[in-house]
Amino acid sequence: MKLLVTGGAGYVGSVVASQLVEAGHETVVLDDLSKGHANAVPEGALLVEGSLLDEGFLRETLSGGFDGVLHFAALSLVAESVEQPERYYRNNVVGTLNLLEAMVETGVRRLVFSSTAAVYGEPEEVPIPETAPTRPTNPYGSSKLAVDGLIRDVARARGLCATSLRYFNVAGASGRFGEDHEPETHLIPIVLQAAAGTRESVKIFGTDYPTRDGTAVRDYIHIEDLGRAHLLALEASEPGEHRVYNLGNGSGFSVLQVIEVARKVAGVDIRAKEAPRRTGDPPELVASSDKIKTELGWKPEKPSLEAMISDAWAWMQDHPGGYE
Repeated sequence: MKLLVTGGAGYVGSVVASQLVEAGHETVVLDDLSKGHANAVPEGALLVEGSLLDEGFLRETLSGGFDGVLHFAALSLVAESVEQPERYYRNNVVGTLNLLEAMVETGVRRLVFSSTAAVYGEPEEVPIPETAPTRPTNPYGSSKLAVDGLIRDVARARGLCATSLRYFNVAGASGRFGEDHEPETHLIPIVLQAAAGTRESVKIFGTDYPTRDGTAVRDYIHIEDLGRAHLLALEASEPGEHRVYNLGNGSGFSVLQVIEVARKVAGVDIRAKEAPRRTGDPPELVASSDKIKTELGWKPEKPSLEAMISDAWAWMQDHPGGYE
């Protein structure tokens, strides 16, 4: 198939693009490089630089005859979304609306969307099923939920085959593709920066949660496992159908567990400092991924925290300056 990967120069998009190339698909990456890295675009994929907010550019790009789109391009910093909600709705919602209109106009029928567990907010039950109430607590999560609804309605009206994958915490690396964000907000790379000496210490936000060791528990999924789910989802849905799947391990790891495993993997001490809880941080977020396992036959092949941290650490050592 000929496939367009929006945001394919970013962390998740680059890994999925490389998996598509490896599977023999003709792969085109669309990225404005505001957050992504040109060096992260895999060999064998074509990079087209541009924005989803440019409607003419989108129509021209998609007129090249594509079989499907994997849509990763988005702004995703929670704190920033609280400060700049207009920017997040414009980029995430309007950008996706432009993409959908261009797809309909050019006859592109398949879409896989990178959604998020942030749409659930603070859950009533754990593990969280796809049927859980959606009550996002920040504009980032709200913008992603709005896009899920937009895709559902356009798929029904225009006969698109669409799937939203709601990620929990993505970790690890895949070959030469790894996590390089500025600023970095994800726990595992932050902990590994402390191990590498590029960060003085790690803050533990809250040690009095009702969890096994008092620190917050989160579900982590290896980037390669996440990527494989996109390839499965690409051909799963039917015309006029919008499927929604959670993606996670189905088990959680605490902040202290992450730090301890990182100490073991890196073979160094990692300084950790206790800090007050952050507003809106629930004690535990863990996915139920039973639906995608049952319907698509997906299951994580690298479920261990040690595998995720080991791969991320190896990538960081090979790329001490990131992609640049």
